Amino acid sequence: MSNINEITKDQFQTEVLNANQPVLVDFYAPWCGPCRAMGPVLDALSTEFAGRAKLVKVNVDDAPELAAEYGITGVPTLIFFNKGNIVDSIVGMAPQRLLRAKLESLATA
Repeated sequence: MSNINEITKDQFQTEVLNANQPVLVDFYAPWCGPCRAMGPVLDALSTEFAGRAKLVKVNVDDAPELAAEYGITGVPTLIFFNKGNIVDSIVGMAPQRLLRAKLESLATA
C-alpha cells in the first residue's frame, strides 16, 4: 500500500499550490503499467523526504479537469511544484536517482 496521498481537484489548491514545502505530483492512471512500476520508487522517496518535500498522486481518470489544466497527455507525468509554481516536469518513467536529485535541490533551496 502506498504512503502517498491521492488528492482530488478540491484538495489541489491546499495540498499543492499553498504547500509550504516542495511538492511532487504524480499524475497517474490505475490501468497504467509504468505508473504502477513507479509506485515503489515514489513511496521510497516520500519516506526519504518526509518533512522536507511532499509527494501526492492525482488519478487522471478521476480528475480529468486537473489533467487538462496541467496539460497531461501521457502518464505517468511527474510535476514538481515549489511555492505554487511549476519548476520541472517529467513525462514517463524516471530513475529514482534523478527524482531524488530534483527533490533534494528543491528541498534545500
